[in-house]
Amino acid sequence: MNPTVQFILICFAVVAGLLVLAALFERLCCKDRLRLSSPKYITTVAISAALAGLLMLLEFPLLFLAPNFYKVDFSELPVLICSFYLGPVAGVLTEVLKIFIKLLFKASSSAFVGELANFAVGCALVLPASMIYHCKRTKGTAIAGLGVGTLVMAVFGSLFNAVYLLPAYSEMYHWPLDQIVAAGTEINGSITSVSSFVLLAVAPLNLLKGLVVSILAMLLYKRVQPIMFKRS
Repeated sequence: MNPTVQFILICFAVVAGLLVLAALFERLCCKDRLRLSSPKYITTVAISAALAGLLMLLEFPLLFLAPNFYKVDFSELPVLICSFYLGPVAGVLTEVLKIFIKLLFKASSSAFVGELANFAVGCALVLPASMIYHCKRTKGTAIAGLGVGTLVMAVFGSLFNAVYLLPAYSEMYHWPLDQIVAAGTEINGSITSVSSFVLLAVAPLNLLKGLVVSILAMLLYKRVQPIMFKRS
């Protein structure tokens, strides 16, 4: 199969799978959720996605951790806040729309591999965090959810990079994997293989991002809730 077609099919499969997972959880556990067709629901997701898309444009490398083709942004912050209010389905929808909004302003520089990574790894943070929080809406479960989400994002992000993203990036750009690993070795001499690359570069990057986004979400959620998320 053509690599581009295969990549597109994988993107659709990832989006569909995460939406199904989130929808099943909401049906079982979220008794007070707003309907997807609700004007408030649509407006909240749209605003959150617009903010997330703009934040995604403000990406920057952390060269002390990973090569410069790995960049960090804080676009998960409005997605998290939206999912805490509306549930995990809203989180996945906001992640999808965020990618499209970002692409309206800035074309992909990675043959969409970076965008798929951002979506999938972002959902790895948002889904566990919002699911745990919606089981019982308290500050404690919010903190627990964010902690679990950060760990899931670090583990999933590392595995996803090792198993699919790095090989796909290598194939699409005709850039041998050993050269990608060598870029990591220049930063950290302990990086000598794909496994050590994801363990010593990708995982710390995701842990740091998850920690910062989680702290900001805890600080901002109650402050923006009366403005953006007031239910009629």
